[in-house]
Amino acid sequence: MTTEERTTEERSHGLRRFFERLTASEEELDAEELQRDSRKCGAVPATQCHRGQVVSVSGRLRTVAYTPRTNLPTLEADLYDGSDVVTLVFLGRRSIVGIEPGRQLTARGRIAIRDERKVIYNPYYELEAPR
Repeated sequence: MTTEERTTEERSHGLRRFFERLTASEEELDAEELQRDSRKCGAVPATQCHRGQVVSVSGRLRTVAYTPRTNLPTLEADLYDGSDVVTLVFLGRRSIVGIEPGRQLTARGRIAIRDERKVIYNPYYELEAPR
């Protein structure tokens, strides 16, 4: 491939990318940004996480819910990285300062599957500064 052909191909790709961004929905653009941020910090995309794997995932908390149970209360937070959701389950907790919808964080732990959903129990986590 000659230099001229490569330059033309790069221009074509750039133009295609420009029009894709113009026609993309806000949710698609947000998901793309989350995936880009996740890659930057070296996290594993949630779609590539498998049961038993120790992973680091990064994204934004969509929902946070306290689930009172008779034997063990839990705080559950859905972390979305732009590709899929991983539920973070904090056993024995009613609330955690900073764990709230909209916060960005990176969590590390072993992936489990519960009700066909990816879950990390009692993850190590780092909150990112609010934007």
